Amino acid sequence: MSMVVLLLPRRAALLAAALLAGCAAGGAPDSGAPGGRAPGRMSASGAYLAGSYAVSETDTAAAADLLLEALRQAPEQPEVINKAFLATVLDGRPEATRVARQLPDNELAALLLAGADAQAGRWERAETRLRAMPRQGAGAVLSPLLLAWAQAGRGNTDTALATLKPQVEGSRLSGLAALHAAMIADLGNRPREADRLIRVALANTPEVNLRLVQISAGILGRAGKEAEAMKLVESISTGSDDLAMLGTPETRRRMLTERAVASPVEGMAEAELALAAALRGQGGPELSLILARLALRLRPDFTPAKLVAAEALADQKHAENALALLQDIPRDDVLLPAVMLRRATLLDRLNRPDEAIAVLRELSAQRPAAPQPAARLGDLLRVRGRFPEAVQAYDQALSRAGDQTPASWPLLYARGIALERSGQWPRAEADFQRALQLVPEQPYVLNYLGYTWVERGEHLAEARGMLERAMALRPQDGNIADSLGWALFKLGDLPNATKWLEKAAELESRNATINDHLGDAYWAAGRRREAVFQWRRALTLDPEPAESPRIEAKLREREAIPASR
Repeated sequence: MSMVVLLLPRRAALLAAALLAGCAAGGAPDSGAPGGRAPGRMSASGAYLAGSYAVSETDTAAAADLLLEALRQAPEQPEVINKAFLATVLDGRPEATRVARQLPDNELAALLLAGADAQAGRWERAETRLRAMPRQGAGAVLSPLLLAWAQAGRGNTDTALATLKPQVEGSRLSGLAALHAAMIADLGNRPREADRLIRVALANTPEVNLRLVQISAGILGRAGKEAEAMKLVESISTGSDDLAMLGTPETRRRMLTERAVASPVEGMAEAELALAAALRGQGGPELSLILARLALRLRPDFTPAKLVAAEALADQKHAENALALLQDIPRDDVLLPAVMLRRATLLDRLNRPDEAIAVLRELSAQRPAAPQPAARLGDLLRVRGRFPEAVQAYDQALSRAGDQTPASWPLLYARGIALERSGQWPRAEADFQRALQLVPEQPYVLNYLGYTWVERGEHLAEARGMLERAMALRPQDGNIADSLGWALFKLGDLPNATKWLEKAAELESRNATINDHLGDAYWAAGRRREAVFQWRRALTLDPEPAESPRIEAKLREREAIPASR
């Protein structure tokens, strides 16, 4: 779940699927389209085809440039207009408004134009556009919310609340509708009504998240319920996820005093963002990006929308564009820690680990009581093979986390791996055993400790029992099947070892270690040609640096022995 916005039920994603229909018209423009081919320029067809490909690759800047050029040359072609509109929205271009006016029947264009009318104070025109939208697809989710905000923009608070009342009282989206009704009542200086509605929203939202807390705390505070508002804000600090680091004293004060949504235009942006987050969480990154971009047109400095847009871009492997979107966030923004965490992840993905490490260390210094930055730093260093440094980061994270609870097992497990890989086995073993005291049935800890005991030739019978339990808990995990097979191999149970190692190779066919182990089992069983094949295959699967020479030496030695089969 995104930390910054409300997720909608899965049904919302299905209802929204129609949004792209008007923007996905196929076919290239007629080669005889008006405008011809200017010297030194692509033809309309060439620009259209290249731009369409760029859209499919989410190369938004190139797509917008190419399709605007195609539109310049072929201004009457419906396919070009549709694709140019989609590209300009995806890239956040101002030309999107001009192109939208050429699409009277496009639902997405209607949303954009209604937003433009709202920004210009043309609330009656915005309301007219929204009423004309079909109540299907995304319209079933967004239309009532946006229409209510347009009515609030005209000063008609009663009408706006009446518009949302059916959704509040009898809809699967009652939590979302109640939240927006509460914000409208709050802006209309109706604290008691806002208080009642925000309670409905809280009661109908499965998980508390930062954005809901931001909105709710201010509404409760203005309704005279400061103690209750503070209790809600304090709930942020008790979680084990990224929200905990956001609950600083300054953040708490601001949540009680500031309106998270300060105008009807911002309310419209909030509605579009809620659907964007839901779609991204349910596998719709392109439409998620479109809606986040629409929200940013209404509220350009809206950090939650930037985060959702960046996530959608990253989902489509455009980490550089995602990173650019998260630059220049104000230092006093409540969500800055979340932005910094995401920037570090993107920098690491772009193979810029030193910059990622610098961001995490800066955040760790800014939030000296929060374990999350140090934990993320440990993860980054561990994956990069910098195990002693990772241990130091995990030490800091566990120290900051305080008393150990069942929720502490991932940190203990991660530090245990870093300790084991850096040659500090007694400490590593203690971490794994402590994690199992807290969560006895954790399959990954059972697997790692059991496998390491097997490799070290220690506690083999106990290790076998742990691995069998881990396998029962995760029957389709190839790594655990490999661990169990390897333990059985060490214990001399060759038939069962081979069975489990073959299953592991089926489940994780591109794992070098598993293929190497299977080769050893085949060799011991006299299946020498198959063993050599597995070892050779293991060398093609990017084994760890220390493993390659060992496997190569094994091949040189054993290929010289005449095969028995």
